[in-house]
Amino acid sequence: MARVTKYLAQRSGLPMSLLRQNLFVLSGDDAVWHLMRVSGGLDSLVVGEGQILSQVRQCHLHSIESDGSGGKVLSRMLNNAVAAGKRVRSETAISKGSVSVSSAAVELSEMKSVPDLQIQFSEARLAVIGAGKMTRLLITHLASRGLERITIVNRSLTRPKELQEQFPDVDVQIKLMDDLWDVIGQSDIVFAATSSEEYVVSEALLEENALAGGRPLMLVDICVPRNIAEDVKKIPNLFLYNVDDLKAVVARNTAMRQREMIEAETLLMEEANAFIGWRESLSAIPTINQLQEKANQVREEELQKCTRKLNGSNLSEKELEAVERLSRGIVNKLLHGPMSHLRRSDSVEGKQNAVKELSAMFRLEEEGDKNARRRR
Repeated sequence: MARVTKYLAQRSGLPMSLLRQNLFVLSGDDAVWHLMRVSGGLDSLVVGEGQILSQVRQCHLHSIESDGSGGKVLSRMLNNAVAAGKRVRSETAISKGSVSVSSAAVELSEMKSVPDLQIQFSEARLAVIGAGKMTRLLITHLASRGLERITIVNRSLTRPKELQEQFPDVDVQIKLMDDLWDVIGQSDIVFAATSSEEYVVSEALLEENALAGGRPLMLVDICVPRNIAEDVKKIPNLFLYNVDDLKAVVARNTAMRQREMIEAETLLMEEANAFIGWRESLSAIPTINQLQEKANQVREEELQKCTRKLNGSNLSEKELEAVERLSRGIVNKLLHGPMSHLRRSDSVEGKQNAVKELSAMFRLEEEGDKNARRRR
């Protein structure tokens, strides 16, 4: 722990005293459980989000690199945490449903496209007004649903061209604000995501541009302050959704994810216990080694006595080797039961008791003390 704290202090440039006050330190089984919860997305601000799992996976990959510092136990723990995170997301609905305004805009428009527009979302012609951060997030979520084409309307070309480069697999058409009404007239769903403090679309502007009362049109306003005036709802065949509608989707999905946390914790506990059981099984390795050493020592001593007696029987080298193999086979079969018992104990307490029983039964601690005295 001291080495890690020293490294963090050097990297951050903070005094050790200040760093210690702000460190969150867990150890043993508490650390294992914390990592499992983090990987499962239960400790994230947005429950079930997937970015943290990717970060834990990167930690694991770095730990097993040639210059990594993972070691056998830490690398195994990170690998188990990644597997646990994947299991939680595949076996529960904790990562289902939109929990951000941009993703909720995509989910809501996809859900409403058939009842409002009478067309599948995949067939709808999409446009977005604005080219800032919200538009980038919006296109990211749309791309994950197989978006192939979208039109961006903006006051300048710089940001739309940057988005064109960021999404090479999406056919991004760029238009300036002078073409706004032509774009709206040719689109089925229009998202508004500008930084304007005034309405970009209103009932009067739609009527002025002969876009009121025609074919169905969906407008999704994801801005605060709003880009689209409420009075557009008066227009027949026009469907408006704003941030309040999107927040309702987010709240519903967040509540659903919260309910999934109980089931997710059950799965994570199974994974944590599996790792802890494996880690505790390592404590049996010294006992297994001691048992094998003692058994082999007894075998060699008895074999030497037997060999001296058999020397007068003119046994060939091949026959002596057969006797050697026989002695090894007998010892291995006798040890198979005790060693299987050690490995088979599921609980941590069971493994510890099994180690104690075998140590006492075969007097392994006494043998260890004798060997230590011989080495001195």
